[in-house]
Amino acid sequence: MKTNISERIAALREEMAKQKIDAYIIPTSDPHMSEYPADCWKYREWISGFTGSAGTVVITADKAGLWTDSRYFLQAGIQLEGSGIELYKMMLPETPSIPAFLLHELKEGTTVALNGETYSAAEARSLEKALKKKGIALNTSANLIDPIWKERPAIPDAPLFEMPVGLSGQSTEEKLIAINNRLHEAGADCTVLSALDEVAWTFNIRGTDVSYNPVAISYAFVSEKESVLFINPKKMTAEVTERLKKEGVKLADYSLLCTYLSRLPENATVFLDGNKTNVAIYNALPDKTEIIEGISPANHLKSIKNEKEIEGFRQAVVKDGIALTKFFYWLEKKLENGEKVTELSAAEKLTALRSEQPLYVMDSFESISSYGPHGAVVHYSPTPETDTELKRESLYLLDSGAQYLDGTTDVTRTIALGTPTEQMKKDFTRALKGTIGIAKCKFPEGIRGCLLDAFARKALWDAGINYLHGTCHGIGHCLNVHEGPQSIRMEENPVILKPGMVMSDEPALYRADEYGIRTENMILIREDSETEFGKFLSFETLTLCYIDTSLVVVPMLSAREHAWLNKYHQMVYDKISPFLTGEEKEWLKNKTAEI
Repeated sequence: MKTNISERIAALREEMAKQKIDAYIIPTSDPHMSEYPADCWKYREWISGFTGSAGTVVITADKAGLWTDSRYFLQAGIQLEGSGIELYKMMLPETPSIPAFLLHELKEGTTVALNGETYSAAEARSLEKALKKKGIALNTSANLIDPIWKERPAIPDAPLFEMPVGLSGQSTEEKLIAINNRLHEAGADCTVLSALDEVAWTFNIRGTDVSYNPVAISYAFVSEKESVLFINPKKMTAEVTERLKKEGVKLADYSLLCTYLSRLPENATVFLDGNKTNVAIYNALPDKTEIIEGISPANHLKSIKNEKEIEGFRQAVVKDGIALTKFFYWLEKKLENGEKVTELSAAEKLTALRSEQPLYVMDSFESISSYGPHGAVVHYSPTPETDTELKRESLYLLDSGAQYLDGTTDVTRTIALGTPTEQMKKDFTRALKGTIGIAKCKFPEGIRGCLLDAFARKALWDAGINYLHGTCHGIGHCLNVHEGPQSIRMEENPVILKPGMVMSDEPALYRADEYGIRTENMILIREDSETEFGKFLSFETLTLCYIDTSLVVVPMLSAREHAWLNKYHQMVYDKISPFLTGEEKEWLKNKTAEI
């Protein structure tokens, strides 16, 4: 494999020399800025051999580097060994950023290049600005890998499937009207939808083109005059084609978007999301096109779930709760009997149990099945090389989820497989207090997520502890498990929290080389009350899975937190127990007993 990597880099350098390119940047993303690219766009993985989900490769005439974050330092070090690619560990003081590296390595008058189809306009602008300081040019239309990747997979063409209005709650026609209303408010005539989940939501379609995200490779152009779905005709079923035609949607081949955009009237005003739209789309627009930038109207609209979608989430969490309960019961019995269970076999068992539930489509992300020290690696995913046996000695952290046609789930539970230490119990309780802190939070209408983040962290901060990831992310409806634009995190995000948004609630604590702790539920923002001081909102917890009370130090809970936990467990038992066997029901009764 390492020999192949060296040969690939040599072939790339030949292409660079032919086109007078001094440095070439290869990101992880696809043309839609997806979290998970389809195989045909795994350019960075092909050129480097590194399979992690985040990273960027930079190739010059005599150097090659991979920039990735702390989640992948160990993995990248192993996979890059012997490849000639140096690992650059992001966020460490001694590690230069990619622009800083390029400014140091290249001379004035040289050229950096990238494939504009896989680079966001916002990132390209930032890079171009940095390079200009030294008179280095940026070429954003250099696709150098396709000519040398002889066995590159084809773009997926599997048939899509429909999201029925009975589950989506809105027709495509209604959604297009809503998007156009937002465009008019912003002073724009039209927009391009690049993000796959935005296209899927707008046109009530789903697909299997991308791992874990039920989306179909496509673009869309939306205006009051006409709306066009750009997609491979092979993917369309007769039923979906007929339905979209009735709703006023035109169809065009996926490859024709840029040609279509180049023919827009020169006075058109186009709304684009620079973070989710690739450079090639910007370059295709006529020179005099006015561009308004902001978060896509479709992104805002789909973040607020309607009553049908909320009903679907309520059904999905019951199914998920059944699968999780059966899984934890199975796991406990296996370990009691001395049978071997590993991180991978446990994750596979949970997927099998979820797949038995009605309307299951796929998992919503790769399960973080992590035992002991692996739990301290925030986005750890077991591999055959790292797979560890679960023993009755430490903590087991399981972060997992599923895509059901009626909703998406994301849940984390940390359980003690043996007798927990006092430190484990105190750590668990502090993190749990954060989960409850968000769940019980009541806040004024118009609040941004960063203003609520301290409710999740206070008990940890009081003990001099913190975690560096966000507390809450949006969750799609049978769409991406990580959905914007809203969030609750320390960093500023100007998006206002609104009723109907479904989010995660996941405060955490990680002790390097020991264990990780996270209790994550899904929450729904809802209207709460109105006083002379205005309207107030609150959260409803949706997830239905027991919390390991053997890890709870009860005196550390306030009366309010204590009551929340007991009430939550009663709800879990009431909603899940009717679907269990007698033994499972009795087991869950003990797990959810009042403390």
